[in-house]
Amino acid sequence: MAFSSLRSTSSSVLNRVRFCQCSFSAKPSSSSSHRAVKDKDKDKEKMMSDSDRETPEYDVPTSGISRPLSEILKELNKKVPDSLIKFRHEPNGFSLKYIPWHIVNRILNLHAPEWSGEVRSINYSSDGKSVSVVYRVTLYGTDAEIYRESTGTASVDDPGYGDPVQKAEGMAFRRACARFGLGLHLYHEDMS
Repeated sequence: MAFSSLRSTSSSVLNRVRFCQCSFSAKPSSSSSHRAVKDKDKDKEKMMSDSDRETPEYDVPTSGISRPLSEILKELNKKVPDSLIKFRHEPNGFSLKYIPWHIVNRILNLHAPEWSGEVRSINYSSDGKSVSVVYRVTLYGTDAEIYRESTGTASVDDPGYGDPVQKAEGMAFRRACARFGLGLHLYHEDMS
């Protein structure tokens, strides 16, 4: 499945999943406890018969679930479309290409839905001016599991959006995913 179908796949999944909607009405309480028990029993019977009659059907694609790691890695190593890439202008005048963390997250969900991620450590520099985060991403395939870790560092004094730990975590997450090949082509383009 190509990255260009990321948006259409997400919306088609949502459109194809049908949810069962049940409505409940509250009955006024009775002064007789015997009558209240009867009403509860009737409500139970009604709910059971309604749920038996309206069994929800789910049509959810499972192409990404339970695949060998080689297939997952092959998908992650594909070039990410330019429309998903953002630019960040550095104070020194350089412009850097990057993929926002939420796009990386969606790509992982699409191609490796059984992935997991965790913050392994958060360390502040001795002078308190920066924070570094180590993040681990684990991919689970039918044949094995594999993980990659990476670091991200952010300045405590950075005036941009988000707190420094968030920024460092996002950077570490993206870099850990790049170690699987996701967005790795951006690093090679910068070198040429």
